[in-house]
Amino acid sequence: MLKGRRAVVTGSTSGIGLGIARALAAQGASVMLNGFGEPGAIDQLRTGLARDYGGEVFYNGADLSQAGQCEDLVADAEARMGGVDILVNNAGIQHVAPVEAFPVERWDAVIAVNLSSAFHTIRRVLPGMKARGWGRVINIASVHGLVASVNKAAYVAAKHGIVGLTKVVALENAETAITCNAICPGWVLTPLVQAQVAARAAAGNIPLDQAERDLLAEKQPTARFTTVEQLGALASFLASDAAANITGAALPVDGGWLAR
Repeated sequence: MLKGRRAVVTGSTSGIGLGIARALAAQGASVMLNGFGEPGAIDQLRTGLARDYGGEVFYNGADLSQAGQCEDLVADAEARMGGVDILVNNAGIQHVAPVEAFPVERWDAVIAVNLSSAFHTIRRVLPGMKARGWGRVINIASVHGLVASVNKAAYVAAKHGIVGLTKVVALENAETAITCNAICPGWVLTPLVQAQVAARAAAGNIPLDQAERDLLAEKQPTARFTTVEQLGALASFLASDAAANITGAALPVDGGWLAR
């Protein structure tokens, strides 16, 4: 479905980003991975994806908290792949604290990685997409781009910003073959969420499986985690020609969270 397309997926050495990169590679796209990790493990991941799906897989370790490195990531992808047709902005970090106790440096870091990096990569890929007459920008927001939770001021602000940025990019390119959409997951069992589950279990002196059930029961009526494979399938669809007239959307994948 995506044979010949070239994709950059930020934050793709684990979790949701890796699931999306894997799904795009499975559909025939060349993929540029990005993220942190041990170099040997990342190289094994890259070569494994290339072997499993038969396409080209590259890696760039840009630190997306730095505007210049966001630009360098896109420039490297264009140089090594010949262009960027699909951009998936997934990289994200989290910090939890009440507003009055929120460390200023953590606020700045969350906004830089979760919001500003998407602005910098999008502004850098758009000229090439316009020149080629086709493009897909997929921003991984969150259900917290649509509703709020306590103690997550920076994350909620950034994800609301991502949804707004998505709409602006969609409108500015509405008469072209470039679309921009946001995926808004609820609870997904990624390393980030596993850490929250472990912290809940430790604080309550309860088993991990009970901590998972309690976490889901608070927000997600299906009582099931969304999987990275499901998000990868949705991203692949949004990158396809079948989704050519879906743009500016914020698509919840939240197990009924917003239906309450």
